[in-house]
Amino acid sequence: MKKNKIELLAPAGNLQKMKTALNFGADAVYLGIPDFSLRVRINDFNFSSVAQAINYAHSINKKVYVTINIFAHNYHIKKIPKYLKILNKLQPDALIVSDPGILSLIKKYCPKISIHLSTQANCTNYEAVKFWEKQGVNRIILGRETTLSDIKEIHKKCPKMELEYFIHGAMCMAYSGRCFLSKDFVDRSANLGDCVQPCRWEYDVFLKAQGHNEELELVKEKHGSYLLNSKDLCLIKYIPDLIKAGVISFKIEGRAKSVYYLANVCGIYKKAILENDKIDFLSKELKNKITNRGYTTGFLLGKKAEQNIKDSHFVPRWEFCGQVVDNEIKKNNNKYNNVLRIKVHNSMKVGDRVEIILPKYDIIKTKIVEMKDVKSKNNIMEAHGGGGGQEIILEISSKFKIPLFSVLRKYN
Repeated sequence: MKKNKIELLAPAGNLQKMKTALNFGADAVYLGIPDFSLRVRINDFNFSSVAQAINYAHSINKKVYVTINIFAHNYHIKKIPKYLKILNKLQPDALIVSDPGILSLIKKYCPKISIHLSTQANCTNYEAVKFWEKQGVNRIILGRETTLSDIKEIHKKCPKMELEYFIHGAMCMAYSGRCFLSKDFVDRSANLGDCVQPCRWEYDVFLKAQGHNEELELVKEKHGSYLLNSKDLCLIKYIPDLIKAGVISFKIEGRAKSVYYLANVCGIYKKAILENDKIDFLSKELKNKITNRGYTTGFLLGKKAEQNIKDSHFVPRWEFCGQVVDNEIKKNNNKYNNVLRIKVHNSMKVGDRVEIILPKYDIIKTKIVEMKDVKSKNNIMEAHGGGGGQEIILEISSKFKIPLFSVLRKYN
């Protein structure tokens, strides 16, 4: 990577999410393959779609990183050479790995593909960085427990190593994601990509003194207690500090998140990287218009990550309702109208207040006065998502063409 080139790296759960992230400012995406990714249950990629993803990204001068970051057992090691041979033909820009055994196989079967060390390897000091550098690693995705002062010292001691750091998204309650609750409760291992997130569950908590039968129930609120529910990471205000510290890639968490989440978070962080004076406004957008569990700076400032024990998550008044999948411009009496084809994700009604979020995180505010069903061509009063998602036509007055992948939200 060229010196001083700051990369925004986004998750991709499927092709539509990938295209949305790239069009909203991500410079690269990371995605998983079957059996070897830490998001195996929500991964919609196979090798055919991985090839499509790589071709699409490269056609617009962007990158794709493939995760192979499980902690492997012998049965994985026996299967993985076949997968690596296919990936070697597809030539993603990097492979993300945490297991030393898989790393050695990558060097054997994919000798020209860059290797990024996963945050799962919990690399948090400069001696570990030097070790991995000798093993052929090109980039370190630092452990989330790494502080700002740690990052500065690591960069000073290892100036040639690329450093990547998570700046936004869900936090795991366990050290570097090494959690065993899911395996213990339902026999789905977080370390093999199959976590059911027991840390987000509601718990009834009881105290029982030794030698006594009486139990005391501890309840924080009417639905139970959220003892393990970490707040989400949000480091938008520390982007300048992280750049000065030596981070060249800012990573967003969320392969299971929606296209709405990706559009907003990628658009907001890209704008924050390019326009530092907008950070206060952009921070409020993240807080008030994106579903979140409350925000924390994690371990960056040397503090512990904060838990949200009050409730599961915050639900904003603004709701994702659609995405632009096609567009044309109509000119009438020197006025320009965008004829938008919208895939509906939640209900939309005539009279709704709507914001259209554009890829550079510009916002068009409007009100739905008329809409048509794509199939019947008839005017309708409301439309609904779910299932395949209804498609509608909206006309929006605008001097410029509203891009594909733009997302719409309505005020409830």
